[in-house]
Amino acid sequence: MHFSMLRPVLLTAAVTGLLTTASLANAATTINLSYNGPSDADKNAVHLFASNLKRLVEEKTDGDIQLKLYPNSMLGEEQERMEQVVNTPSLNIASFAGLSPIVPEIYVSATPFLFDDYNAAHEFFDEGDYWNKVEEALKERTGAELLGVIEEGGFLGFTNSKRPIKGPDDFEGLRFRAMDPSQVALYEAFGASGTPIPWTDTYMALKTNVADGQMNPPMYIIMGSLYEVQKYFTRANVQYSDQFLVANGSWYEGLSEDDRHAIDSAVEEANALNREDVEKRVDERVQFLADNGMTIIEPSDEEMAAFREKGQPAYIDWLEEQGIGDEWIKMALEDAGQSDLLSD
Repeated sequence: MHFSMLRPVLLTAAVTGLLTTASLANAATTINLSYNGPSDADKNAVHLFASNLKRLVEEKTDGDIQLKLYPNSMLGEEQERMEQVVNTPSLNIASFAGLSPIVPEIYVSATPFLFDDYNAAHEFFDEGDYWNKVEEALKERTGAELLGVIEEGGFLGFTNSKRPIKGPDDFEGLRFRAMDPSQVALYEAFGASGTPIPWTDTYMALKTNVADGQMNPPMYIIMGSLYEVQKYFTRANVQYSDQFLVANGSWYEGLSEDDRHAIDSAVEEANALNREDVEKRVDERVQFLADNGMTIIEPSDEEMAAFREKGQPAYIDWLEEQGIGDEWIKMALEDAGQSDLLSD
């Protein structure tokens, strides 16, 4: 072939090579984000957070980092997903079931009746020494980064099908579905029994009277259609409902300073949007439960004091039985402004 005929071919190849190199250099990194619950922002606040985080990360990194959402535990149950995020570049929103086997000290943050309101809970997780120590413990034990505490539905309340619960004495003899052993300990302190039952089996357990009641925020009661099989809802602000955004440590630390700042900023903004949405809709969701036949019980200050006096010491005893050090409990209670419990 004549040299003049080769020139266009070589030029085309060179241009194609440059374009391919440029495309590779500009190719977006796609990161999986896995979590529980349906891909319905109206019913699942975790999906609302994930959707906002995806949008904000992609905006703030000019599309260099893109998130692929995997709702409904599509990438596995809690333990599987924690293994994935520890070992591969990914993000995971874990519940207590995912994080507590690694950092059982997080159970201290679920001490019942710890927070009077949302602002108190936000300050505890955003600024408290105890939560900083939890983040450090996860990183030391796995290398993973705990990037945020996600508000998933407000405060938990008690539901049951037998009678109004206005104070701890009303629990006597009732059987409750528990999410984990810590909830069993709380029910037993009130004179009820608790049995761990998976969320997916909760509706049927309540319908067939395997359990008389359970506790969850209004969002989950609606998500699970539990109002169809429960008569009473007690707004006792039992525990703050949250999940935990975890990032693979090697991936996170390997980001450029700009991209890491973009991720952190996106998490903060998505979390603020979640809190605003969840909190403004709590009363609306409680009204939905009332409109669908549930009786709503609002405990008085005296009744809430009775819940605390009976429930908190029993729960703290349970924490100590799990081998959770006093320094964790002391730090968390101080952050929550409840140091007086330490002398009980």
